[in-house]
Amino acid sequence: MTIQVDVWSDFVCPWCYAAALNLKALQTTHEVSIRWHSFELRPTGSPPMDPAYLQHIETSARPRFNQMMQESYGIAINSGKFGISSRAALIGEKVAAAHGREDAYHEAVTKAYWVDAQNIEDVSVLVALAESVGLDRDSFLAGLSDPTYDAQVSDDVEAGAQMGLNSVPSLVFGMRYLITGAQPAEVLRQVVDKLLEEQKQGLGVGE
Repeated sequence: MTIQVDVWSDFVCPWCYAAALNLKALQTTHEVSIRWHSFELRPTGSPPMDPAYLQHIETSARPRFNQMMQESYGIAINSGKFGISSRAALIGEKVAAAHGREDAYHEAVTKAYWVDAQNIEDVSVLVALAESVGLDRDSFLAGLSDPTYDAQVSDDVEAGAQMGLNSVPSLVFGMRYLITGAQPAEVLRQVVDKLLEEQKQGLGVGE
């Protein structure tokens, strides 16, 4: 049985990167289907960030995250500009999903921002990334300006709010269990195993 995992995430969220890596590890041992949902940490029109908070991010939070990623995953972080809007990238993910390339696009954009320091606010960057995972350039560009996909992003944000999700990453397993933060792959495996056992017992698990 395939377990569906609904993930609320933002490309500019550091722990969402770690969560994506843990989910990929989970897929090597369990049949899970990942559905990415949009969450905007910095929506358009957000007020300027407190300078003291920015200093904390740059001098404390990011260095700790960078060290963790190197030690735990062997990844050297070289992140893009802090505080940018991820809206276009999130819309692009909806376009990619419509063409069956959601997972590949998510991985490409995440790596571009966190490892290659690319500006994922730049449409030309997103187009190049879309092409790199097999998406047609013109179709992708048209999708970025299609209000249908923009509305899908807004719907994700609203659905997350209605569920009480106020931080990312937030992972919902089988529409039953919420896991927040970048929990280790082993923890995710335990959740899936629990769902599979419940299914055997006839308790009902969403696919």
